[in-house]
Amino acid sequence: MKKLRKRKMSTYLSDYDYFLPEELIGQKPREPRDSAKLMLIDRKNESVEHKNFYNIIDYLQKGDVLVRNATKVIPARIFGHKDTGGVLEILLIKRITLDTWECLLKPAKKLKLGQKLYIGENKELIAELLEIKEDGNRILKFYHEGSFEEILDKLGSMPLPPYITSKLENKDRYQTVYAQRGESVAAPTAGLHFTEELLKKILDKGVEIVDIFLEVGLGTFRPVQTENVLEHKMHEESFEISEKVAKIINEAKVEGRRIISVGTTATRALESSVDENGKLIAQKKDTGIFIYPGYKFKIVDALITNFHLPKSTLLMLVSAFYDREKMLEIYNLAVKEKYHFFSFGDSMFIY
Repeated sequence: MKKLRKRKMSTYLSDYDYFLPEELIGQKPREPRDSAKLMLIDRKNESVEHKNFYNIIDYLQKGDVLVRNATKVIPARIFGHKDTGGVLEILLIKRITLDTWECLLKPAKKLKLGQKLYIGENKELIAELLEIKEDGNRILKFYHEGSFEEILDKLGSMPLPPYITSKLENKDRYQTVYAQRGESVAAPTAGLHFTEELLKKILDKGVEIVDIFLEVGLGTFRPVQTENVLEHKMHEESFEISEKVAKIINEAKVEGRRIISVGTTATRALESSVDENGKLIAQKKDTGIFIYPGYKFKIVDALITNFHLPKSTLLMLVSAFYDREKMLEIYNLAVKEKYHFFSFGDSMFIY
């Protein structure tokens, strides 16, 4: 591992690196969900505790507002056959119109404009290549009878990140128990640890729970490739915050109650929607916010999050929320304590 430079507000990519043994990459979700390990980080007292996720209720207070990203992950990975019999993997990235999607194809080079792919044993879906984008993504138009969503649910599989190599037995395990709507192609993984029972206990304690929506895209896995992190082009994702939720959060801020964000996606949405007076704005828009050390958080007071990839923008976000050097020490401690990392990994609560 490279020796870390002593810079708290570093813009050097190598200052966000840490050593992670491959066997600590979570390949399967913990059972039950809330049995995951939980590292508790008290920023004021600079203390660390090790518990299980179901213990988080002991660290929540009456009057806290818990903000969840209630987006739904779609089974976005499907396989299509060409007329010649060749098989291509299709990953739906973003809906353009009702039946037109931006997709990632593998292998894609031999597919020509106008060529069709047949999906399903009975050709339930037919995809036609309409456009090849500059970034290599493809625009496909889908032809089908009946509900596209129902066909996709039948034929598609969950778009697990590339570092998860084990097969997912149950699609619901890459979905939060409170997922409502949306077309995300990655899960807001900090929320995977909540169970219905735990959420009820949290409500019974007097914690308010509110939902916002951010469509999680593949960009969340995009590696930073510039040594100066400020040169990194951040991906954009669409989010929606309702008038009702904005009112609840703004009232809580005025009263000095904590806003606890479940995950980096909820955090990005909240911090992207603040006016010059520090009030949360209800709106629906895209955000390309890049949060790194030096950023002053305006809404979020505490953060529930998983353990993120080395040199990732998400590690930079949590380093902004606490302290880069201390966060790297915590990550090294998590390695020593055999925590699981990434999407199916364990959790931390920074407060």
